[in-house]
Amino acid sequence: MRAFLASSIGVACAAALALPALAPTAAAAATPSAPDLHGSTQSLPLVPLPGLERAGGGAGAQGLPQRDVDPFSLVGVVWDDPDSELQGAVEVRTRATGSDDWSAWQDVETHNFEHAPDPGSPERAAGTVRGSTAPLWVGDSDGVEVRVRPEPAPGAARATAPPLPGGLRLELVDPGEVPETPQPEAPQPGTAQPVTLQPGTPLPGEGENAQPGNPLPGNPLPGNPLPGNPLPGNAQPGNPLPGNALPGNPQPETPQPGEVEELPDTVPEAALTASLTAESAAASAVNAELAPLGADMITPQTKAETVAEAAPYGVAKPYVGPRPGIVTRKGWGADESLREKQFVYTKSVKAAFVHHTASGNRFTCAQSASVLRSIYRYHVESSGWRDIGYNFAVDKCGNIYEGRAGGVAKAVLGAHTRGFNSNSMGIAVLGTYSSTTPPAAAVQAIAKLTAWKLGLFGMNPKSTTFLTSAGGNKFKLGTQAKLNVISGHRDGFATDCPGARLYGQLPAVRTLSAKLQGR
Repeated sequence: MRAFLASSIGVACAAALALPALAPTAAAAATPSAPDLHGSTQSLPLVPLPGLERAGGGAGAQGLPQRDVDPFSLVGVVWDDPDSELQGAVEVRTRATGSDDWSAWQDVETHNFEHAPDPGSPERAAGTVRGSTAPLWVGDSDGVEVRVRPEPAPGAARATAPPLPGGLRLELVDPGEVPETPQPEAPQPGTAQPVTLQPGTPLPGEGENAQPGNPLPGNPLPGNPLPGNPLPGNAQPGNPLPGNALPGNPQPETPQPGEVEELPDTVPEAALTASLTAESAAASAVNAELAPLGADMITPQTKAETVAEAAPYGVAKPYVGPRPGIVTRKGWGADESLREKQFVYTKSVKAAFVHHTASGNRFTCAQSASVLRSIYRYHVESSGWRDIGYNFAVDKCGNIYEGRAGGVAKAVLGAHTRGFNSNSMGIAVLGTYSSTTPPAAAVQAIAKLTAWKLGLFGMNPKSTTFLTSAGGNKFKLGTQAKLNVISGHRDGFATDCPGARLYGQLPAVRTLSAKLQGR
Protein backbone atom coordinates (compact mmCIF):
# COMPACT_ATOMS: atom_id res chain seq x y z
CA MET A 1 0.00 0.00 0.00
CA ARG A 2 3.05 2.23 -0.33
CA ALA A 3 2.29 5.57 -1.95
CA PHE A 4 4.86 7.11 -4.29
CA LEU A 5 4.33 10.73 -3.25
CA ALA A 6 3.79 13.05 -5.70
CA SER A 7 -20.54 13.81 -4.87
CA SER A 8 -22.20 11.68 -3.28
CA ILE A 9 -25.87 10.71 -3.71
CA GLY A 10 -27.79 9.62 -0.66
CA VAL A 11 -31.13 7.94 -0.43
CA ALA A 12 -32.95 6.30 2.42
CA CYS A 13 -34.01 2.69 2.52
CA ALA A 14 -37.59 3.65 3.28
CA ALA A 15 -38.77 1.61 0.32
CA ALA A 16 -36.94 -1.44 1.61
CA LEU A 17 -38.36 -1.00 5.07
CA ALA A 18 -41.85 -0.70 3.61
CA LEU A 19 -41.58 -4.01 1.75
CA PRO A 20 -44.14 -6.65 2.72
CA ALA A 21 -42.79 -8.89 5.43
CA LEU A 22 -41.26 -12.10 4.11
CA ALA A 23 -42.73 -15.31 5.43
CA PRO A 24 -40.41 -17.08 7.86
CA THR A 25 -38.59 -20.02 6.33
CA ALA A 26 -36.98 -22.95 8.08
CA ALA A 27 -33.59 -21.36 7.55
CA ALA A 28 -34.78 -18.04 8.92
CA ALA A 29 -36.33 -19.69 11.96
CA ALA A 30 -33.02 -21.35 12.76
CA THR A 31 -31.09 -18.08 12.58
CA PRO A 32 -29.37 -17.56 15.95
CA SER A 33 -29.89 -14.42 17.97
CA ALA A 34 -27.51 -11.52 17.47
CA PRO A 35 -24.03 -12.37 18.80
CA ASP A 36 -22.28 -10.53 21.62
CA LEU A 37 -20.77 -7.49 19.94
CA HIS A 38 -19.00 -5.92 22.88
CA GLY A 39 -15.82 -5.02 21.05
CA SER A 40 -13.78 -1.98 22.03
CA THR A 41 -11.09 0.48 20.98
CA GLN A 42 -8.30 1.74 23.23
CA SER A 43 -6.77 5.03 22.04
CA LEU A 44 -3.40 5.85 23.64
CA PRO A 45 -1.47 9.08 22.93
CA LEU A 46 2.14 8.56 21.84
CA VAL A 47 4.98 10.27 23.69
CA PRO A 48 8.62 11.13 22.87
CA LEU A 49 10.79 8.05 23.30
CA PRO A 50 13.84 8.55 25.55
CA GLY A 51 17.08 7.84 23.70
CA LEU A 52 15.48 8.13 20.27
CA GLU A 53 15.19 11.93 20.03
CA ARG A 54 17.03 13.46 17.09
CA ALA A 55 20.06 15.63 17.87
CA GLY A 56 20.36 19.13 16.41
CA GLY A 57 16.66 19.92 16.47
CA GLY A 58 15.70 17.24 13.96
CA ALA A 59 12.42 15.35 14.03
CA GLY A 60 12.14 13.01 17.01
CA ALA A 61 10.63 9.56 17.43
CA GLN A 62 7.46 8.85 19.38
CA GLY A 63 5.92 5.73 20.78
CA LEU A 64 5.07 3.84 23.95
CA PRO A 65 7.33 1.62 26.08
CA GLN A 66 6.16 -1.89 26.91
CA ARG A 67 2.92 -1.77 28.86
CA ASP A 68 -0.03 -3.88 29.93
CA VAL A 69 -3.32 -3.06 28.21
CA ASP A 70 -6.81 -4.47 27.91
CA PRO A 71 -7.17 -7.33 25.40
CA PHE A 72 -6.96 -6.42 21.70
CA SER A 73 -6.24 -8.12 18.36
CA LEU A 74 -5.58 -5.32 15.83
CA VAL A 75 -3.37 -2.24 15.98
CA GLY A 76 -2.95 0.98 14.03
CA VAL A 77 -1.74 4.54 14.46
CA VAL A 78 -3.84 7.64 13.75
CA TRP A 79 -3.21 11.40 13.76
CA ASP A 80 -5.22 14.60 13.58
CA ASP A 81 -4.82 15.90 10.00
CA PRO A 82 -6.07 13.49 7.29
CA ASP A 83 -4.20 15.49 4.63
CA SER A 84 -0.84 14.88 6.34
CA GLU A 85 1.09 11.72 5.57
CA LEU A 86 3.24 9.95 8.10
CA GLN A 87 6.74 9.97 6.59
CA GLY A 88 8.39 7.37 8.72
CA ALA A 89 8.38 3.81 10.03
CA VAL A 90 5.89 2.35 12.50
CA GLU A 91 6.84 -0.82 14.38
CA VAL A 92 4.96 -2.71 17.07
CA ARG A 93 5.62 -5.59 19.44
CA THR A 94 2.79 -7.38 21.18
CA ARG A 95 2.43 -9.91 23.97
CA ALA A 96 0.13 -12.89 23.54
CA THR A 97 -2.77 -12.84 25.99
CA GLY A 98 -2.04 -14.58 29.28
CA SER A 99 1.63 -15.23 28.54
CA ASP A 100 5.07 -13.66 28.78
CA ASP A 101 5.74 -14.19 25.08
CA TRP A 102 6.50 -11.02 23.15
CA SER A 103 6.51 -11.00 19.37
CA ALA A 104 9.32 -9.69 17.22
CA TRP A 105 9.00 -6.14 15.91
CA GLN A 106 6.41 -5.97 13.13
CA ASP A 107 6.09 -3.24 10.51
CA VAL A 108 2.80 -1.37 10.17
CA GLU A 109 2.02 -0.09 6.68
CA THR A 110 2.17 3.70 7.01
CA HIS A 111 1.00 4.75 3.57
CA ASN A 112 -2.77 4.53 3.92
CA PHE A 113 -3.45 8.01 2.50
CA GLU A 114 -4.99 6.57 -0.65
CA HIS A 115 -7.74 4.75 1.26
CA ALA A 116 -10.15 7.49 2.21
CA PRO A 117 -13.34 9.34 1.34
CA ASP A 118 -13.00 11.51 -1.75
CA PRO A 119 -11.78 15.09 -1.28
CA GLY A 120 -14.76 17.42 -1.13
CA SER A 121 -17.25 14.66 -0.31
CA PRO A 122 -19.66 15.09 2.62
CA GLU A 123 -17.94 12.20 4.42
CA ARG A 124 -14.57 13.93 4.09
CA ALA A 125 -16.03 17.32 5.07
CA ALA A 126 -17.73 15.97 8.21
CA GLY A 127 -14.72 16.91 10.36
CA THR A 128 -14.33 13.44 11.86
CA VAL A 129 -11.80 11.97 9.41
CA ARG A 130 -8.25 11.42 10.68
CA GLY A 131 -5.00 10.31 9.12
CA SER A 132 -4.22 6.66 9.74
CA THR A 133 -1.89 3.78 9.00
CA ALA A 134 -3.20 0.51 7.67
CA PRO A 135 -4.48 -1.77 10.46
CA LEU A 136 -2.35 -4.76 11.45
CA TRP A 137 -3.87 -7.97 12.82
CA VAL A 138 -1.74 -9.34 15.67
CA GLY A 139 -4.10 -11.82 17.33
CA ASP A 140 -5.16 -12.01 20.97
CA SER A 141 -2.82 -9.73 22.92
CA ASP A 142 -2.69 -7.87 26.23
CA GLY A 143 0.66 -6.08 26.03
CA VAL A 144 2.10 -3.64 23.47
CA GLU A 145 5.15 -1.58 22.61
CA VAL A 146 5.30 0.84 19.65
CA ARG A 147 7.85 3.16 18.07
CA VAL A 148 7.32 5.67 15.27
CA ARG A 149 10.45 7.06 13.62
CA PRO A 150 10.48 9.87 11.04
CA GLU A 151 12.29 9.12 7.79
CA PRO A 152 13.47 11.40 4.98
CA ALA A 153 12.29 11.09 1.41
CA PRO A 154 14.26 8.53 -0.64
CA GLY A 155 17.71 9.94 -1.44
CA ALA A 156 17.41 12.87 1.00
CA ALA A 157 19.70 13.52 3.95
CA ARG A 158 18.64 12.04 7.29
CA ALA A 159 18.46 15.47 8.90
CA THR A 160 15.79 16.51 6.40
CA ALA A 161 13.21 14.05 7.75
CA PRO A 162 9.94 15.93 8.21
CA PRO A 163 8.36 16.06 11.66
CA LEU A 164 5.77 13.47 12.53
CA PRO A 165 2.13 14.54 12.22
CA GLY A 166 0.46 15.99 15.28
CA GLY A 167 -1.83 14.07 17.58
CA LEU A 168 -0.32 10.60 17.10
CA ARG A 169 -2.27 7.89 18.92
CA LEU A 170 -2.02 4.12 19.10
CA GLU A 171 -5.33 2.38 18.42
CA LEU A 172 -5.88 -1.08 19.90
CA VAL A 173 -9.01 -2.82 18.65
CA ASP A 174 -10.76 -5.75 20.28
CA PRO A 175 -13.31 -7.33 17.87
CA GLY A 176 -15.29 -8.81 20.74
CA GLU A 177 -17.04 -12.16 20.69
CA VAL A 178 -17.94 -13.05 17.12
CA PRO A 179 -19.77 -15.90 15.44
CA GLU A 180 -17.80 -18.42 13.44
CA THR A 181 -17.46 -17.58 9.77
CA PRO A 182 -20.71 -18.80 8.15
CA GLN A 183 -20.20 -21.62 5.68
CA PRO A 184 -22.62 -22.86 3.01
CA GLU A 185 -24.69 -25.82 4.17
CA ALA A 186 -23.63 -29.26 3.04
CA PRO A 187 -25.37 -30.25 -0.19
CA GLN A 188 -28.52 -32.28 0.33
CA PRO A 189 -28.93 -35.68 -1.31
CA GLY A 190 -29.68 -35.26 -4.97
CA THR A 191 -28.05 -31.85 -5.30
CA ALA A 192 -24.87 -31.15 -7.21
CA GLN A 193 -21.53 -31.20 -5.41
CA PRO A 194 -19.27 -28.15 -5.71
CA VAL A 195 -16.22 -28.57 -7.89
CA THR A 196 -13.08 -26.50 -8.32
CA LEU A 197 -13.23 -24.05 -11.20
CA GLN A 198 -10.38 -24.78 -13.60
CA PRO A 199 -9.37 -22.92 -16.78
CA GLY A 200 -11.33 -24.32 -19.70
CA THR A 201 -14.16 -25.71 -17.58
CA PRO A 202 -17.39 -25.43 -19.61
CA LEU A 203 -19.96 -23.14 -18.06
CA PRO A 204 -23.67 -23.87 -17.75
CA GLY A 205 -25.13 -23.92 -21.23
CA GLU A 206 -21.81 -25.14 -22.68
CA GLY A 207 -20.92 -28.70 -23.66
CA GLU A 208 -21.73 -31.62 -21.43
CA ASN A 209 -22.48 -29.42 -18.41
CA ALA A 210 -25.55 -27.98 -20.10
CA GLN A 211 -28.03 -30.01 -18.04
CA PRO A 212 -31.00 -28.76 -16.06
CA GLY A 213 -30.06 -28.18 -12.44
CA ASN A 214 -26.31 -28.49 -13.08
CA PRO A 215 -24.96 -25.45 -11.23
CA LEU A 216 -21.93 -23.35 -11.93
CA PRO A 217 -18.72 -24.97 -10.67
CA GLY A 218 -17.99 -23.77 -7.15
CA ASN A 219 -21.58 -22.61 -6.58
CA PRO A 220 -23.64 -25.60 -5.41
CA LEU A 221 -27.35 -25.39 -6.00
CA PRO A 222 -28.93 -24.48 -2.64
CA GLY A 223 -31.02 -27.29 -1.23
CA ASN A 224 -33.84 -24.85 -0.44
CA PRO A 225 -33.61 -21.92 -2.83
CA LEU A 226 -35.76 -18.96 -1.93
CA PRO A 227 -38.80 -18.98 -4.21
CA GLY A 228 -39.58 -15.94 -6.27
CA ASN A 229 -36.59 -13.83 -5.27
CA PRO A 230 -37.18 -10.45 -6.89
CA LEU A 231 -34.52 -8.98 -9.14
CA PRO A 232 -31.68 -7.26 -7.23
CA GLY A 233 -31.77 -3.50 -6.98
CA ASN A 234 -34.80 -1.37 -7.70
CA ALA A 235 -35.97 -3.34 -10.74
CA GLN A 236 -39.70 -3.65 -11.28
CA PRO A 237 -41.63 -4.97 -14.26
CA GLY A 238 -40.76 -2.62 -17.08
CA ASN A 239 -37.84 -1.20 -15.12
CA PRO A 240 -34.90 -3.52 -15.85
CA LEU A 241 -31.45 -3.71 -14.36
CA PRO A 242 -29.12 -0.79 -15.09
CA GLY A 243 -27.32 -1.07 -18.39
CA ASN A 244 -29.32 -4.05 -19.67
CA ALA A 245 -32.51 -2.41 -20.85
CA LEU A 246 -34.22 -3.51 -24.01
CA PRO A 247 -35.16 -0.84 -26.53
CA GLY A 248 -38.17 1.03 -25.26
CA ASN A 249 -37.67 0.02 -21.65
CA PRO A 250 -36.75 3.01 -19.47
CA GLN A 251 -33.70 3.00 -17.20
CA PRO A 252 -34.28 3.18 -13.46
CA GLU A 253 -34.65 6.71 -12.21
CA THR A 254 -31.37 8.03 -10.82
CA PRO A 255 -31.47 9.87 -7.48
CA GLN A 256 -30.40 13.48 -7.63
CA PRO A 257 -26.99 14.50 -6.23
CA GLY A 258 -27.11 15.71 -2.64
CA GLU A 259 -30.26 13.78 -1.72
CA VAL A 260 -29.58 12.47 1.78
CA GLU A 261 -32.38 11.39 4.07
CA GLU A 262 -32.64 9.96 7.54
CA LEU A 263 -33.89 6.40 7.76
CA PRO A 264 -37.38 6.12 9.19
CA ASP A 265 -37.74 4.72 12.68
CA THR A 266 -40.01 1.95 11.40
CA VAL A 267 -38.90 -1.60 12.20
CA PRO A 268 -40.44 -4.21 9.86
CA GLU A 269 -42.31 -7.31 11.11
CA ALA A 270 -41.43 -7.66 14.77
CA ALA A 271 -41.64 -11.48 14.64
CA LEU A 272 -38.82 -11.58 12.09
CA THR A 273 -36.62 -8.98 13.73
CA ALA A 274 -36.95 -9.84 17.42
CA SER A 275 -33.20 -10.45 17.61
CA LEU A 276 -32.30 -7.32 15.60
CA THR A 277 -31.73 -3.74 16.66
CA ALA A 278 -33.35 -1.02 14.56
CA GLU A 279 -30.00 -0.38 12.86
CA SER A 280 -29.48 -4.09 12.15
CA ALA A 281 -33.00 -4.40 10.72
CA ALA A 282 -32.34 -1.45 8.42
CA ALA A 283 -29.04 -2.91 7.21
CA SER A 284 -30.75 -6.23 6.51
CA ALA A 285 -33.84 -4.70 4.90
CA VAL A 286 -31.87 -3.28 1.97
CA ASN A 287 -31.03 -6.89 1.05
CA ALA A 288 -34.59 -8.15 1.61
CA GLU A 289 -35.01 -8.85 -2.11
CA LEU A 290 -32.16 -11.37 -1.88
CA ALA A 291 -32.55 -12.99 1.56
CA PRO A 292 -34.91 -13.10 4.53
CA LEU A 293 -34.63 -10.28 7.04
CA GLY A 294 -31.92 -11.06 9.56
CA ALA A 295 -30.22 -13.68 7.36
CA ASP A 296 -26.56 -14.45 7.95
CA MET A 297 -26.00 -15.49 4.35
CA ILE A 298 -27.25 -14.53 0.89
CA THR A 299 -27.37 -17.92 -0.81
CA PRO A 300 -25.66 -18.52 -4.17
CA GLN A 301 -27.57 -19.08 -7.39
CA THR A 302 -26.73 -20.81 -10.63
CA LYS A 303 -26.44 -18.74 -13.78
CA ALA A 304 -29.72 -20.21 -14.98
CA GLU A 305 -31.46 -19.08 -11.80
CA THR A 306 -29.92 -15.61 -12.00
CA VAL A 307 -30.95 -15.21 -15.64
CA ALA A 308 -34.42 -16.62 -14.98
CA GLU A 309 -35.05 -13.99 -12.34
CA ALA A 310 -33.97 -11.26 -14.73
CA ALA A 311 -36.19 -12.43 -17.63
CA PRO A 312 -39.56 -11.18 -16.25
CA TYR A 313 -38.12 -7.69 -16.05
CA GLY A 314 -37.48 -7.30 -19.77
CA VAL A 315 -33.79 -8.16 -19.75
CA ALA A 316 -32.81 -10.21 -22.80
CA LYS A 317 -29.97 -12.69 -22.20
CA PRO A 318 -28.19 -10.46 -19.70
CA TYR A 319 -24.45 -10.77 -19.38
CA VAL A 320 -24.55 -11.37 -15.67
CA GLY A 321 -22.73 -14.03 -13.72
CA PRO A 322 -24.34 -16.33 -11.17
CA ARG A 323 -24.94 -14.67 -7.85
CA PRO A 324 -22.29 -15.92 -5.40
CA GLY A 325 -22.93 -16.66 -1.77
CA ILE A 326 -22.32 -13.57 0.35
CA VAL A 327 -21.95 -13.40 4.13
CA THR A 328 -24.10 -10.50 5.31
CA ARG A 329 -23.08 -7.86 7.82
CA LYS A 330 -25.14 -9.72 10.41
CA GLY A 331 -23.31 -12.91 9.45
CA TRP A 332 -19.90 -11.46 10.29
CA GLY A 333 -21.24 -9.65 13.34
CA ALA A 334 -21.16 -5.96 12.39
CA ASP A 335 -22.18 -3.68 15.26
CA GLU A 336 -24.62 -1.49 13.34
CA SER A 337 -24.66 1.15 16.07
CA LEU A 338 -21.12 2.22 15.09
CA ARG A 339 -21.85 3.44 11.56
CA GLU A 340 -23.76 6.49 10.45
CA LYS A 341 -27.48 5.96 10.10
CA GLN A 342 -27.94 6.96 6.46
CA PHE A 343 -27.04 4.86 3.45
CA VAL A 344 -25.33 6.84 0.70
CA TYR A 345 -25.36 5.81 -2.95
CA THR A 346 -23.61 6.74 -6.15
CA LYS A 347 -25.16 6.70 -9.63
CA SER A 348 -23.78 3.43 -10.98
CA VAL A 349 -21.05 0.81 -10.71
CA LYS A 350 -18.79 1.24 -13.73
CA ALA A 351 -15.61 -0.25 -12.24
CA ALA A 352 -14.37 -2.52 -9.48
CA PHE A 353 -11.14 -1.63 -7.64
CA VAL A 354 -9.30 -4.57 -6.08
CA HIS A 355 -7.39 -4.00 -2.82
CA HIS A 356 -5.55 -5.87 -0.14
CA THR A 357 -6.07 -4.78 3.46
CA ALA A 358 -2.30 -4.83 4.21
CA SER A 359 -3.21 -6.19 7.64
CA GLY A 360 -0.83 -9.15 7.55
CA ASN A 361 -1.54 -12.83 6.91
CA ARG A 362 -1.39 -14.23 10.45
CA PHE A 363 -5.01 -15.30 10.67
CA THR A 364 -7.10 -18.29 9.67
CA CYS A 365 -10.30 -18.36 7.65
CA ALA A 366 -12.19 -19.06 10.88
CA GLN A 367 -10.91 -15.70 12.17
CA SER A 368 -11.98 -13.74 9.09
CA ALA A 369 -15.12 -12.38 10.75
CA SER A 370 -13.01 -11.09 13.65
CA VAL A 371 -10.50 -9.47 11.28
CA LEU A 372 -13.28 -7.83 9.29
CA ARG A 373 -15.08 -6.52 12.33
CA SER A 374 -11.81 -5.11 13.67
CA ILE A 375 -11.16 -3.29 10.39
CA TYR A 376 -14.72 -1.97 10.47
CA ARG A 377 -14.26 -0.60 13.99
CA TYR A 378 -10.86 0.87 13.01
CA HIS A 379 -12.32 2.61 9.96
CA VAL A 380 -15.22 4.10 11.95
CA GLU A 381 -13.93 4.77 15.47
CA SER A 382 -10.25 5.36 14.74
CA SER A 383 -10.19 6.79 11.20
CA GLY A 384 -13.49 8.66 11.55
CA TRP A 385 -15.24 7.26 8.47
CA ARG A 386 -18.99 6.76 8.29
CA ASP A 387 -18.69 2.97 7.83
CA ILE A 388 -16.17 0.40 6.69
CA GLY A 389 -14.54 1.71 3.51
CA TYR A 390 -14.80 -1.37 1.27
CA ASN A 391 -17.99 -2.51 -0.45
CA PHE A 392 -16.97 -6.17 -0.21
CA ALA A 393 -14.27 -8.28 1.40
CA VAL A 394 -12.88 -11.69 0.41
CA ASP A 395 -10.95 -14.05 2.69
CA LYS A 396 -8.28 -16.68 1.99
CA CYS A 397 -10.87 -19.43 1.55
CA GLY A 398 -12.87 -17.49 -1.04
CA ASN A 399 -15.72 -16.45 1.27
CA ILE A 400 -17.30 -13.17 0.17
CA TYR A 401 -18.49 -10.64 2.77
CA GLU A 402 -20.82 -7.67 2.53
CA GLY A 403 -18.92 -4.48 3.34
CA ARG A 404 -20.33 -0.96 3.58
CA ALA A 405 -24.04 -1.05 4.38
CA GLY A 406 -26.68 -0.14 1.81
CA GLY A 407 -27.40 -3.34 -0.13
CA VAL A 408 -25.07 -5.71 -1.96
CA ALA A 409 -26.90 -5.27 -5.29
CA LYS A 410 -26.96 -1.47 -5.06
CA ALA A 411 -24.45 1.24 -5.99
CA VAL A 412 -23.26 2.02 -2.46
CA LEU A 413 -20.72 4.85 -2.18
CA GLY A 414 -17.57 3.56 -0.49
CA ALA A 415 -14.29 5.00 0.83
CA HIS A 416 -11.73 2.69 -0.76
CA THR A 417 -10.01 4.46 -3.67
CA ARG A 418 -9.29 8.12 -2.98
CA GLY A 419 -10.47 10.09 -6.00
CA PHE A 420 -12.55 7.33 -7.56
CA ASN A 421 -15.13 6.24 -4.99
CA SER A 422 -18.02 7.51 -7.13
CA ASN A 423 -19.46 5.07 -9.69
CA SER A 424 -17.24 2.24 -8.49
CA MET A 425 -17.00 -0.49 -5.89
CA GLY A 426 -14.08 -1.64 -3.75
CA ILE A 427 -13.24 -5.29 -3.10
CA ALA A 428 -10.61 -5.97 -0.42
CA VAL A 429 -8.86 -9.30 -0.03
CA LEU A 430 -8.03 -9.76 3.65
CA GLY A 431 -4.25 -9.95 4.05
CA THR A 432 -1.06 -8.59 2.50
CA TYR A 433 -0.07 -9.67 -1.00
CA SER A 434 3.03 -7.67 -1.88
CA SER A 435 5.27 -10.75 -1.70
CA THR A 436 2.73 -13.47 -0.84
CA THR A 437 0.72 -15.11 -3.60
CA PRO A 438 -3.03 -14.86 -2.97
CA PRO A 439 -4.87 -18.20 -2.66
CA ALA A 440 -6.65 -19.39 -5.81
CA ALA A 441 -9.95 -19.46 -3.90
CA ALA A 442 -9.68 -15.73 -3.20
CA VAL A 443 -8.86 -14.90 -6.81
CA GLN A 444 -11.80 -16.98 -8.05
CA ALA A 445 -14.09 -15.27 -5.54
CA ILE A 446 -13.18 -11.86 -6.99
CA ALA A 447 -14.08 -13.15 -10.45
CA LYS A 448 -17.42 -14.56 -9.26
CA LEU A 449 -18.34 -11.38 -7.39
CA THR A 450 -17.45 -9.03 -10.25
CA ALA A 451 -19.20 -11.22 -12.84
CA TRP A 452 -22.42 -10.81 -10.88
CA LYS A 453 -22.22 -7.25 -9.56
CA LEU A 454 -20.76 -5.64 -12.68
CA GLY A 455 -23.27 -7.60 -14.74
CA LEU A 456 -26.12 -5.97 -12.83
CA PHE A 457 -24.88 -2.65 -14.17
CA GLY A 458 -24.17 -3.81 -17.72
CA MET A 459 -20.36 -3.73 -17.45
CA ASN A 460 -17.97 -6.03 -19.33
CA PRO A 461 -15.13 -7.17 -17.03
CA LYS A 462 -12.67 -7.27 -19.96
CA SER A 463 -13.48 -3.75 -21.13
CA THR A 464 -12.43 -0.24 -20.07
CA THR A 465 -14.42 2.69 -18.76
CA PHE A 466 -13.99 6.37 -17.90
CA LEU A 467 -14.23 7.73 -14.36
CA THR A 468 -13.92 11.37 -13.28
CA SER A 469 -11.20 11.93 -10.70
CA ALA A 470 -12.13 13.71 -7.48
CA GLY A 471 -8.44 14.42 -6.93
CA GLY A 472 -5.42 12.26 -6.20
CA ASN A 473 -1.70 11.85 -6.78
CA LYS A 474 -2.09 10.16 -10.18
CA PHE A 475 -5.09 11.92 -11.74
CA LYS A 476 -5.83 15.58 -11.06
CA LEU A 477 -9.27 16.78 -10.04
CA GLY A 478 -11.70 16.59 -12.95
CA THR A 479 -9.52 14.31 -15.12
CA GLN A 480 -11.41 11.76 -17.22
CA ALA A 481 -9.37 8.66 -16.43
CA LYS A 482 -9.54 5.63 -18.71
CA LEU A 483 -9.42 2.55 -16.49
CA ASN A 484 -10.01 -1.17 -16.73
CA VAL A 485 -13.48 -2.14 -15.55
CA ILE A 486 -11.64 -4.42 -13.10
CA SER A 487 -8.69 -2.37 -11.86
CA GLY A 488 -6.20 -2.57 -9.07
CA HIS A 489 -6.07 0.26 -6.57
CA ARG A 490 -2.70 1.32 -8.03
CA ASP A 491 -4.40 2.02 -11.37
CA GLY A 492 -6.25 4.96 -9.81
CA PHE A 493 -3.68 6.11 -7.25
CA ALA A 494 0.12 5.80 -7.04
CA THR A 495 0.33 3.03 -4.44
CA ASP A 496 1.54 -0.53 -3.96
CA CYS A 497 -2.03 -1.72 -3.26
CA PRO A 498 -3.27 -4.40 -3.92
CA GLY A 499 0.26 -5.77 -3.71
CA ALA A 500 2.30 -6.97 -6.67
CA ARG A 501 1.26 -10.63 -6.32
CA LEU A 502 -2.48 -9.89 -6.23
CA TYR A 503 -2.23 -7.24 -8.95
CA GLY A 504 -0.58 -9.83 -11.19
CA GLN A 505 -3.71 -12.00 -10.95
CA LEU A 506 -6.08 -9.35 -12.32
CA PRO A 507 -5.76 -10.33 -16.03
CA ALA A 508 -6.93 -13.84 -15.11
CA VAL A 509 -9.72 -12.36 -12.97
CA ARG A 510 -10.99 -10.30 -15.93
CA THR A 511 -10.99 -13.32 -18.21
CA LEU A 512 -12.79 -15.59 -15.77
CA SER A 513 -15.28 -12.90 -14.76
CA ALA A 514 -16.23 -12.28 -18.38
CA LYS A 515 -16.60 -16.01 -18.99
CA LEU A 516 -18.89 -16.34 -16.00
CA GLN A 517 -21.03 -13.58 -17.52
CA GLY A 518 -21.33 -15.64 -20.70
CA ARG A 519 -19.13 -13.40 -22.86
